[in-house]
Amino acid sequence: MKLAIGSDHGGFELKQEVLQHLKERGFEATDYGCFDGKSCDYPIYSAKVCEAIKNGAADLGILICGTGIGMSMAANKEPGIRAALCHDVFSAKATREHNDANVLCMGARVVGPGLALMIIDTFLDTDFSGDERHLRRIHYYS
Repeated sequence: MKLAIGSDHGGFELKQEVLQHLKERGFEATDYGCFDGKSCDYPIYSAKVCEAIKNGAADLGILICGTGIGMSMAANKEPGIRAALCHDVFSAKATREHNDANVLCMGARVVGPGLALMIIDTFLDTDFSGDERHLRRIHYYS
């Protein structure tokens, strides 16, 4: 599975830990920025990660900013993107099973690294159920 990951300055440090964790798990992850802790605009990096998913360079994406809210709002403006803001493991599992989410958004100032990695693992290890009722619901907004 190919992953695209991006952050703004608020999520930069957590992104570094996430990248190391993904590498240890054997995932191929491309970092689309930002590349330091200097103040920057999150929509730039959200767009880059979403484009990677839309053009097939990545299967799933992870976006991290201070709260995760800005990233999720920006990502959900992109056609074909189903971004979910998750700050707990249950939501990460449910959004993959029921919503076929293809982008996970998190807030580095909301969750610590330990919880963030559990959320990511759950998101990546959970498949879409494919149930007709979920497909029908996704169709409404796709």
